Amino acid sequence: MDQLLWLAQHPDLGSAIGEAKREADPFARLDLAAQLAGYRRDFTLTTRLDRLASEGLRALANGETTRSGLRPLRIALLSSHTVDHLVPAIRVAGLQRRLALSVHVAPYGMYRQALLMDNAELARFAPQLIVLALDARDAPLQLPLEASQADVDAAVAERVDELRLLWRRARERYAAQVVQQTIVPADPPIFGSFEALVPASPYALIDRLNAAIRVAAREDGVLLMDLAWEAARGSYGDGLAEPVRWHQAKQLVSPNLAPLYGDQLARIAAASIGLSRKCLVLDLDNTLWGGVVGDDGVDGIHLGQGSPSGEAFLAFQRYAAQLARRGIILAVCSKNDLSVAETAFNHPEMALKRSDIAAFVANWEDKAGNLRRIASMLDIGLDSLVFVDDNPAERDIVRRELPEVAVPELPDDVADYPARVAAAGYFEAVSFTSDDASRGRNYALNAERKAAMSQATDMEGYLRGLEMVLTATPIGAAELARSTQLINKTNQFNLTTRRYSEAEVERIAIDPAAVALAIRLADKFGDNGLISVVLARPDAAVAKDELLIDSWLMSCRVLGRQVEDAVLEVLTNAATAAGYRALIGEYRPTERNGMVAEHYPRLGFVQHPALADSPSDATFWRYELTSPRTPRHFIEVLA
Repeated sequence: MDQLLWLAQHPDLGSAIGEAKREADPFARLDLAAQLAGYRRDFTLTTRLDRLASEGLRALANGETTRSGLRPLRIALLSSHTVDHLVPAIRVAGLQRRLALSVHVAPYGMYRQALLMDNAELARFAPQLIVLALDARDAPLQLPLEASQADVDAAVAERVDELRLLWRRARERYAAQVVQQTIVPADPPIFGSFEALVPASPYALIDRLNAAIRVAAREDGVLLMDLAWEAARGSYGDGLAEPVRWHQAKQLVSPNLAPLYGDQLARIAAASIGLSRKCLVLDLDNTLWGGVVGDDGVDGIHLGQGSPSGEAFLAFQRYAAQLARRGIILAVCSKNDLSVAETAFNHPEMALKRSDIAAFVANWEDKAGNLRRIASMLDIGLDSLVFVDDNPAERDIVRRELPEVAVPELPDDVADYPARVAAAGYFEAVSFTSDDASRGRNYALNAERKAAMSQATDMEGYLRGLEMVLTATPIGAAELARSTQLINKTNQFNLTTRRYSEAEVERIAIDPAAVALAIRLADKFGDNGLISVVLARPDAAVAKDELLIDSWLMSCRVLGRQVEDAVLEVLTNAATAAGYRALIGEYRPTERNGMVAEHYPRLGFVQHPALADSPSDATFWRYELTSPRTPRHFIEVLA
């Protein structure tokens, strides 16, 4: 079975790996392995790539070095089936998703003991992600075929209650994000098409159990690795629950499908720490419609009902529109005349409208340069972009010039574009909020704000004219998912770039001695949504009447509007009300957060001695809460 079809085909990946092995520096080998992980590969090549990266990954895990472009993450696999053969594929897929993964595999079948009893080895590993990889033959629901629906419901509820206990223990012991693997049916049906109508038939039992697991996971903040769903869609072919593999080695996933399994888990892991992509950049001619609008005219392009190709292009547009509705930013990058390209969006069959496009770049310049321009226009990184272009030459150029940009390999027929983009998992989600749904519109509105600012001659007048209202609330259940998203995605305006799971954020938020704030901003153009998160907590390294600002981050969409001054006002009031006399701010420099190097001194903090056990490059700053301060912003604050 051909796998990872969205990745480009390397002319000779085996030889490239062999050449990379000659590199003496383990970190250079790791970098090469990360580059080569972006190509299509089978089980054997994946295993070779894992060996190539192994020494560098171990050094990263041991804290011997930091490596640009790779985020360390610790994953514990607790399973009821054999998973050791999947670990190399998980690590290599992690490299392709910008992750340096450390993987701990608990002893076969010992997942309950690992979570319900003290487990020194797991505690030392300190997992950030715990995967419960279970199968249909593990503790099956023992019911007679004639069992009633009520009996089935009771047995399913009992099994789900056990899983919820395990989830709870994982969060309590390790503050880890839990990923639950759904159950793949292992036995053939015994009733044929009547199977689903018999409540206690094997397939019906598994289907009911998976439905209950999905509901419980949504309620408990647990992520799903929905293997059953992928199996039903045919993603894994016949490679799941093969009788021969099971009876020989208790393998639910056959080795030849390890790269696909690894990719599915890695994309969830990446999404859990904010590494999903968030912008779909589209070419126009022969990508959104058939033909060349500059040559054929708007009426001459192939789009919509009446022809198979026109319907296929329309279906792809509808898929892009669906992505936009769930919060993916849409942009256009086309070699075209701007006015002609924009006119095409007046075509009566267009599913996408010009107003759906947050950044529209059409000219005759190179597309790599234009993608840089789009990232700048949207204030996002190149590593947030997915570029879809029907032209293989353009795809190759962008891959070479901008390796940070994801460029899926596309099938020959546009009818298969939606499935190919979806299969790549670039936009994997771990939550969905109302803020997500409005993200694309927010970015489009931000372009209007930038246009207004460029025309303003008086900055103070411009800021007053925005009619900004900032709302601050303690982080509760409603704000938890989006706050965690922002913590894990924000790189530039982020003072410490600490990354936390929902469980870890919740642990800080419910501490009565801490201050955890979710900040929203609205103005005359519209609602910007959640734009800032502040986590401040007591710490043994500071005095009892001092509050350490653990995390302070803000969306770059609201830079230059005095929002940080207003947030400080809210934080100061909250800390004072809690009985603190001073704030201690921490700045940890990274490659991408240099813009906030002077954040604390600009706000009136004075330098403070370094705290014990802090990183050598971290700086600390003190702000006296007892000193009267005059607000330095034009924002109405509601807190």
